[in-house]
Amino acid sequence: MELELRHLKTVRAIADAGSLTRAATALGLAQPALSAQLKRIERALGGALFVRGRHGVRATALGELVLERSRIVLPAVTELQQEAARFARAPRTAERLRIGGTHGPLLGALLDRLAGVAPDARMTTCTSWSERELAGQLTEGRLDFALAGTCGTASPPAGEGLVWREVAVDPVFVMMTDGHPLAHRAEVDLTALADEEWACVPGDGCFGDCFTASCARAGFTPRRMYETDTASLVHLVQVGRAVGLCRATFPTTPGIVTRPLADTPLTWRHLLGWHAATQRRDTAAAVLAQARMAHASVAANSDSYTEWMSAHRVP
Repeated sequence: MELELRHLKTVRAIADAGSLTRAATALGLAQPALSAQLKRIERALGGALFVRGRHGVRATALGELVLERSRIVLPAVTELQQEAARFARAPRTAERLRIGGTHGPLLGALLDRLAGVAPDARMTTCTSWSERELAGQLTEGRLDFALAGTCGTASPPAGEGLVWREVAVDPVFVMMTDGHPLAHRAEVDLTALADEEWACVPGDGCFGDCFTASCARAGFTPRRMYETDTASLVHLVQVGRAVGLCRATFPTTPGIVTRPLADTPLTWRHLLGWHAATQRRDTAAAVLAQARMAHASVAANSDSYTEWMSAHRVP
């Protein structure tokens, strides 16, 4: 026999009553039926729970252990039942949106737009440098949508049932201190940066390999690459330690300029992902539309990006 909650309630009733007779009355059972049930419970637990005497019953050491645990388990189960009942009765007009993303201005812009079109929605976010981690959370049902990215035309993170749609494609820019000798140029040739040290944010895609390949085509090997968080990357650029690689939408930052690379050797593709089995098509289409508008607003706030788009006649 497997132990059930009703068995713990029976043991608790016997201990509270102090005798099988009084416990049987409280439980609405005949004493022989209660005695038989207690024996089954004791067999399931491996020993006697009570010692019977002239003045009633007294818990054994095993009985004290079971009673101590039941003082925790039974109230917890009661609280769970009450909370579940309240949850079931509560109106659920507010939608929940769990959105993940890699670090960058696009995630914040998307949240801002969603808050405007769905003011009652309850939104939570999860950020990660790993596109594969975000894909795993979509597959496991821990995220509703995820903003991720790939280098160039690389495939998006794999996952059974996942759907990925393109939000936008950006050129990769370089960031440098505003006192850098090349800071005044409209575009910077990669070969002109052959003697620099570099910095970028980490990731688990092919971006590092693609950058190295671009440098090789330009005739040099990068001296050093610092993979670090955004704040440290900005600091390394501001003090002149390194030139940074960034998305074209990188926000304006004091002491730093962002410049496009000539001939656009590197691009970054923004993607929105969800699981086909858990998202309605109309909801996914609406979030995708908001993500694309969020990207447009972020791009419009970057002077260097808008100048690049104008020069390349990008609408």
